[in-house]
Amino acid sequence: MKREHPIKAAFAIALSAAVSMFIAVPGCASDPREGYAFSSGHDDQVKTIAIEVFDNQTFSTGVEAQLTEAIAREVMRSTKWRVSSIRVAETVLTGKIVSSELRPLSSDQQTGLVQELGVRLTVDFDWVDNRTGKTLVARRSFTAMDTFVPAIRTGERLETGQYSTIDGLAKDIVAELRSSW
Repeated sequence: MKREHPIKAAFAIALSAAVSMFIAVPGCASDPREGYAFSSGHDDQVKTIAIEVFDNQTFSTGVEAQLTEAIAREVMRSTKWRVSSIRVAETVLTGKIVSSELRPLSSDQQTGLVQELGVRLTVDFDWVDNRTGKTLVARRSFTAMDTFVPAIRTGERLETGQYSTIDGLAKDIVAELRSSW
């Protein structure tokens, strides 16, 4: 009969003990409201969402369509919900862009020209259950900001900063929808 090496046997015993402790120690709550959980943090009864084109109360044209499209992409990418028309959707997301700003963040010490700009968008939005009329999530002054570098060497365009901000804002809005109710 072949004998096992004592170091290998001790390692196998230690490994099995560690695995047993890992399995036996509860790490997650069964209910997401009680702490970390593997289950969904939102109601699984919602399966469809309609996203209306956001109103635009700023002078930045076109950002409302870009934001609405980015939110729809993010919903499809990161949730189980389907984007559908308002007539058949269980829930509806509406909103408005209330502020669009360019903020200088840094400038060249020799020339005084702006080196880095921040694009900041602020929105208000409501997510309503069509079946009950109940507001699931309502946020005011919800803001996102990203930067771009219009300096001569890099020459990034304003659209670069707007796209980054819109994309980040869409991700943040969908994260709010998933976690706030």
